[in-house]
Amino acid sequence: MNLYHLRYFVTLAHLEHYTKAAEILAITQPSLSHAIASLEKELGVKLFEKDGRNVALTKCGQAFLKDVEQALSMLDSSVSKLQMTGNGEGRIDIVELRTLSSAVVPNYIKGFLDSRPEKKIDFYFHSSTGVTTDMIQGLKDRKYDIAFCSLMENEPLIDFVPIVRQKLVLIVPNGHPLERYQTIELKDTLEYPQIVFSKGCELRQIIDQLFMKCGGYPPIAYSMEEDQGIAGLVSAGFGIAIIPDMPLLEYMPVKKIGITTPSWERLFYMATLKDIYQPPVILDFIKYVKEHADL
Repeated sequence: MNLYHLRYFVTLAHLEHYTKAAEILAITQPSLSHAIASLEKELGVKLFEKDGRNVALTKCGQAFLKDVEQALSMLDSSVSKLQMTGNGEGRIDIVELRTLSSAVVPNYIKGFLDSRPEKKIDFYFHSSTGVTTDMIQGLKDRKYDIAFCSLMENEPLIDFVPIVRQKLVLIVPNGHPLERYQTIELKDTLEYPQIVFSKGCELRQIIDQLFMKCGGYPPIAYSMEEDQGIAGLVSAGFGIAIIPDMPLLEYMPVKKIGITTPSWERLFYMATLKDIYQPPVILDFIKYVKEHADL
């Protein structure tokens, strides 16, 4: 079925006059008549009937017009979106670890958008389980364009680019005996009740290993899965905690103390699928993040 014939049909259906429709379409009247006749022959029904010097849609033509206009509208919208994408515009689907959602990723996005004010670029944020393995699977399933996550070994299909470092810090409530310190050794925190990550959390395993190096383990006051929740309990005076350094701490009634021994830090990554076609807008954003990685 000829796409031009469908557009001719829609124009004629609205004008109800072959001569006027042909003028609007910039074709000859015989060409328009031939196109409509071909369309009717292919469909096996009459789309128009004479109405004096004009034409009118038949019942079949009325039903066909509704469907054709809807189909052409969807097609035109899709073409427009693809043309925008080819021009460095469009939508980017991302997923991120919660710890990167408060400042790191938003700062990259804001900087990117500010550098291209003339472009129409939309970011779509997908909800996350907080598990890197799920994010990587989402990349493979083409659910996401970019994931901001931890590194996973043995993933030959994924390109991991380091974008930011994160250290562990000690936080204590205001007025706590350790508040006077700027840095501290982890062993000096063992006598104080602590709020820890729940068992099964990756950071709980890491912090437990650090305590093992100190030769002891502190009393546990509470355990939680999320670092923001832990910081909230510390600010309320329920204990102290070892958590990742994050911008939110600057606005909470807690004292942040650097840990000298044993020290620990981890890298976070931007993950994308290798060897696939990426629209220009996605390639531009990937390049921007690489150029502005905070390492």
